[in-house]
Amino acid sequence: MSNIGQITADLRTHTGLVRDHNEDFVSHWEPQTQEEEAKNGWLYIVADGVGGADAGEVASAMTSEHTINQYLAQTDEPDWGERLVNAMQAANSELRQYVLDRNDNSRMATTMVAAVLQNNRAYVANVGDSRGYLWRNGRIQQITKDQSLVAKLVEEGAITEEEAHFHPRRNVILYSLGSERSPQIDLFEQPLETGDILLLCSDGLTRHVMDEEIAQVLTQEPPDKATTLLIEKANERGGEDNISVAVIRFDGPTAISPQKGAN
Repeated sequence: MSNIGQITADLRTHTGLVRDHNEDFVSHWEPQTQEEEAKNGWLYIVADGVGGADAGEVASAMTSEHTINQYLAQTDEPDWGERLVNAMQAANSELRQYVLDRNDNSRMATTMVAAVLQNNRAYVANVGDSRGYLWRNGRIQQITKDQSLVAKLVEEGAITEEEAHFHPRRNVILYSLGSERSPQIDLFEQPLETGDILLLCSDGLTRHVMDEEIAQVLTQEPPDKATTLLIEKANERGGEDNISVAVIRFDGPTAISPQKGAN
């Protein structure tokens, strides 16, 4: 089964209205032949760098490029999700080595959310607070879990989700690529149905645009218009951070579940 011609994606990033440079980075790898597709599927990445000066933008770009290269090099790994996580861990090591070689004590790190599509499944991995969502039949749900201080406080019942939006430490993330030798990378497997949409984004979008509004845009607009409109909405409300959005629409066939009792 091939999804060539059945996946439509658009990735877009914007500096926003407050920052003077863009530390976000979006990247992708798409197959040109069925043979390439069978080996590698489809790969999409959104990364949000931190570190000040040029460090954040270097971190997000470098880890995205290394993740793609490492992922493509692991054709002998049969587990698609494990292959993605391994690639991100390898990119983490590359970034840490780069910082060590520079020997200037700079802090370079980045969040990352990445998705691999193969047949009718998506494998979504994340570190930090960049998010992955699934839109289906007009409704949206977050696939990933934020690795952030406020998300942990919400989970523990210390604050409400409403309070999390305005918490003074809402930008504190618990894990990132580059910050430690082996950061926690969460992996989620998502079956896909015809017409599903995956959305990957940095927190520059979600701090200004609510999930219900994102769902409405995805319901009404194709991927290329949806990315533009979502960024415009975030900027209309202040554009306090860099904003990155990837919208991936899947129009391949839905998996047919075997009937009970079938051999």
